[in-house]
Amino acid sequence: MSITKNIQYKVSLENEGATLATIVRNLKPDLSWSRIKKLIAQRHIKISNDVCLDPARRVRAAEEVELLVKPDGKALDKQEIVIRHLDEHLVVVEKPPGVNSVRHPAERTWKESRKSLSPTLEDLVTKQIAFLSKKDVKSKSARLRVVQRLDKETSGLLVFARTADAERGLGMQFFNHSVERKYLALIPGTIAPQSIESILVRDRGDGRRGSAPFSQPGKKAVTHVHLVEKFQAFTLVGCQLETGRTHQIRIHLAEKGSPVCGEKVYRTTANGTILPDGSGFPRLALHAAELGFIHPISGEPMHWNMALPEDFSKLLQHLRK
Repeated sequence: MSITKNIQYKVSLENEGATLATIVRNLKPDLSWSRIKKLIAQRHIKISNDVCLDPARRVRAAEEVELLVKPDGKALDKQEIVIRHLDEHLVVVEKPPGVNSVRHPAERTWKESRKSLSPTLEDLVTKQIAFLSKKDVKSKSARLRVVQRLDKETSGLLVFARTADAERGLGMQFFNHSVERKYLALIPGTIAPQSIESILVRDRGDGRRGSAPFSQPGKKAVTHVHLVEKFQAFTLVGCQLETGRTHQIRIHLAEKGSPVCGEKVYRTTANGTILPDGSGFPRLALHAAELGFIHPISGEPMHWNMALPEDFSKLLQHLRK
């Protein structure tokens, strides 16, 4: 037996913590365990719009599991990660959407065979550097040091340090907010050019991150927003980060009533109102288009631009018609 039609299922509280294989078996009891594992390996199963290749992955409540008649694309290979700059101290890469920047601490003890089912950008770049330098992937020269992250669905430029000195130097620039980071985001409707400043907290009252009164303890966040291109029902905006808090752009735009298209978390306000989208875009329409900093060792100013990925570019082409 196989999958004859696409099936979507939103994980209930009752099934939270179950393995992906168990969820698929519940949805398709006619499938054998071996058949389920094969379908997962062949990219027929997605969790929250991302292909999952790990049958032992435990699901969380409200996640969406989708069983696909046709497999979804192919896995990323280390050769597909574009390296924009590589020297002995750092590496700048183009992150594709749908890949975690780094592995969750709880997953770092996984066996390599399990990690290979869902490689992170850190994993892929480490392997590519090892391949290019003809070194073992576990060698010290291949190891990456994390100084920056992008959300899984976000594409764009990202830097990893390769030495302790570079890690300290880049870390200080991020801490001092001197790193140049410019993003492109598509939003429904429009928004006035402005600088958004708020205090971000981990829990705004409904378990999600958000802004709080300035009198409350939290982290200052500043996003500068300008208009790039206006469409009939959408606007492409540029967002320059003065600070770089977790989900900062997504939170700030959503709190102004203009969530990033494809937003799943912050479209719902703290009072339960669901903000409109209408784009049908399956992921966050958010792209880290520019990155600039001072090389932590040489002192040389460095700057890169990255074009939009194909799916984002096609969306804009469609809106221009």
